[in-house]
Amino acid sequence: MTPRVPEGIPRVPEATPARIAPLATFPAFFKLEGRRVVVAGGSPGALWKAELLSAAGAHVAAFAGDSEGAALFAGLAAHPVAGPVTVEPREWNPADLIGATLAFADLLDHDEALAFVAAARAAGVPVNIIDQTPLCDFQLGTIVNRSPVIIAISTNGGAPMLGQSIRTRIESVLPRRLADWGRAALEWRPRLKRVIESFADRRDFWGRFTARTWANIDRAPAESDFRALLTGSAGERRGSVILVGAGPGDPELLTLKAVRALQAATVILYDDLVTPEVLELARREATRVAVGKTGHGPSCSQADINARVVELALAGETVVRLKGGDPLIFGRATEEIEACRAAGVPVTIVPGISAVQGAAAALGFSLTERKHARRVQFVTGHGADGKLPSDIDWPAMADEAATTVLYMPRKTLTAFVEQAVAAGLDARTPALAIASATRADQAEVAGTIADLPALAISLPDGAPVLVIIGKVVRDHVPALAAEARTRSAA
Repeated sequence: MTPRVPEGIPRVPEATPARIAPLATFPAFFKLEGRRVVVAGGSPGALWKAELLSAAGAHVAAFAGDSEGAALFAGLAAHPVAGPVTVEPREWNPADLIGATLAFADLLDHDEALAFVAAARAAGVPVNIIDQTPLCDFQLGTIVNRSPVIIAISTNGGAPMLGQSIRTRIESVLPRRLADWGRAALEWRPRLKRVIESFADRRDFWGRFTARTWANIDRAPAESDFRALLTGSAGERRGSVILVGAGPGDPELLTLKAVRALQAATVILYDDLVTPEVLELARREATRVAVGKTGHGPSCSQADINARVVELALAGETVVRLKGGDPLIFGRATEEIEACRAAGVPVTIVPGISAVQGAAAALGFSLTERKHARRVQFVTGHGADGKLPSDIDWPAMADEAATTVLYMPRKTLTAFVEQAVAAGLDARTPALAIASATRADQAEVAGTIADLPALAISLPDGAPVLVIIGKVVRDHVPALAAEARTRSAA
C-alpha cells in the first residue's frame, strides 16, 4: 500500500532502480547426474557432446545412425567419464525422446533436424542442434574446467572462436589447484553449518576461506586449514619468492605459469629489461618495485635486491622477482636463491624464453644445425667490473661448429672480437647483433665478425643487445649467403 502524502508537501519521485543489461541468453548450470539425455548422430561433434554429458553424470543414450557411427562411440561407451553411455547403431525415433531431460543432435539434413526439434518439443524436452543456433532451445558455451569451479563462455553462437580465445586467456591465469579448494568448500559446507549457527559468522568464514585460497593457491587445502578458519583466523601468512622469467619482451612469449605467478603476486620486483606490456599482466593490486640493473650505468646493487626480496617475503608477501629472459641464464638467480634459503624463505623458479631463443625465432633461424652447429655456448660480455671477463675459453670461441651467444657486449664487443680472432676464430665468420629482440622496436645488424663492432654502433642507445656468432646466421649476411649458394651449386 502506498503511504498517503499530506497536502502541501511535494511528492518526491521514486528512483528507478538500476537494472541488469539485457542478456542474449540465460546462463544456467544444469544438474544432470543420473538423468537420461539423448544424443543423435554418428559424428565427432555428437561424440564430444556425449563425453561432456557423461562428465556431468548424465545417462547418455546415443543413437549413432549405423554401425560405423556406433564404432565412433565404442571407446567412450566402454570407458565413460562418469555417467554411463549406451549406443545404438540405428536412427533416432520420436519415442526415444520420451522421458529425456535434454536432447542433442548433429544432423546435417535440415528437414531431419526440424523433425528432431519438433519431436523433442512435443515430448517437452529442451533441444540443441549442433552448429544450428536458430533451431536451439539452449546452447553450450566453451568451458574452463576446475570442477567444481566451472566457467562457461557464450557468444550466443555468433563467434565461437572468440569464446575459445577468451577461454584460453582464462585458462592461462586460473590455477589448477583451484579445483582442490572448490572441492574442499563442498566438503566443509555441511560441517560448517553444524558448528556455526549464525549466517553472519558463516559468511565471515567464507570470506576468510576465499582469502586463504588465493594466498595458498599453489597447494591443496588440508584439515588444518579448516581448523584455522574456524578459529576466526586465516593463519599466519607465509611469504614466498618466485623467480619468474619475463622472456625477451613480447608478452605473448610468457609461459602460462609465469602469468599465474604475476596474478598471485602481492609485490613484484622487476628489472629494466621487463617491458610495460608484461607488467600489465600482473594483478592490479600488486605493488611494483623497479630494481633495475643496467649494464655500465646506475643500478641497484645485487646485495640490496637480495635483502629487499627476503625482507618482503619474511613480512608475509608473495614476492615475484621478475627478470628479463630466463632468470637461470645470466640472471644472477643463484645469489637470490641462496639469500632466500639462508633466511628460510620458500623459493621457486619459473623459467622463461631466453633472449637468444626469442631473437632466433624473431629472425627465423635455428640455433643448431646438423652440419654446421652441433652445440650452443652462452658467454657473458662483461664481468662484475663491467669489463670483458678474463677467464673466457678462447679456443672454444674459435670453434666453427658452435653457435656462440654473447650477452650484453655493448662496451666489450671490440675486445671480444680481437681476442677471439687472435685465438683462431675466422674473421669472416657470420655474426649478428640484435637489440630489443621480439619487441616492437627490434633492430639488428649483420656482417662478418670482424665488421660487427662497427656495425653495432648504429643500434639504438640503451637497448639490450645480444650477439650471435656462427654459420646459423649466414643467411642474414647477404655477401656470405651468396658465396654459400655458389659453393652449394658447385
